[in-house]
Amino acid sequence: MKDYEHVVIWLDYFNKTITKKMGRKVSREKSIFDPSLSELIVAAKASGLEPTETNDQVRFPRRPYVRSGYITLAKTKPKSKMISAISEKLVSKRAKQSK
Repeated sequence: MKDYEHVVIWLDYFNKTITKKMGRKVSREKSIFDPSLSELIVAAKASGLEPTETNDQVRFPRRPYVRSGYITLAKTKPKSKMISAISEKLVSKRAKQSK
């Protein structure tokens, strides 16, 4: 049954190596190489969003041959705004790590 109070945010939305056709939701400038579930959780919390559920043993529907992961967030604003807020935090955290 569909849950209208929560949204699912997949790791593949932010993976720079994936094309938009395969499921990336943000531009290449706002994405990172091979994001991890822990990075996604930290970025969501830094964006002011609290994950209610996580799973790292699932497969993104457009890439069933690769294990991915997702987090579930309470729907407080549109999904696109949540994705862009999380992507900003992911990119800034990854940039700090590389320096």
